[in-house]
Amino acid sequence: MKFDYFYGPQSEGFSFYRVPKVLVKDRQFHPLSPLSKLLYGLLLDRMSLSLQNNWYDKQGRAYVYYTISEICEDFGCSRVTAAKLLAELDSSSGIGLIERQKQGQGKPDRIYVMRFCL
Repeated sequence: MKFDYFYGPQSEGFSFYRVPKVLVKDRQFHPLSPLSKLLYGLLLDRMSLSLQNNWYDKQGRAYVYYTISEICEDFGCSRVTAAKLLAELDSSSGIGLIERQKQGQGKPDRIYVMRFCL
């Protein structure tokens, strides 16, 4: 595959996912895989959907939905890999950057994206 160059203002015509620099630079986040850091960036991006869709719980905490199937599609990975990435971020089995709440049979988990800094 051959890609073309950017010309003039073309390079400004894209949107990007942002991964917080602290996830790369701070030693406490070094155990995370690069893909789990990218996943956290995508989860942060989805937080804008919380505002649009009024996805707040009774305590006013924002949450997102991002299913295993969606992660598989976006990352081009298996269900096992997607589950491992979420587990790395999860408060029950990983570093604690997200908290997942089961919604019941056939419903996606609510994902609370935790603040990475105080």
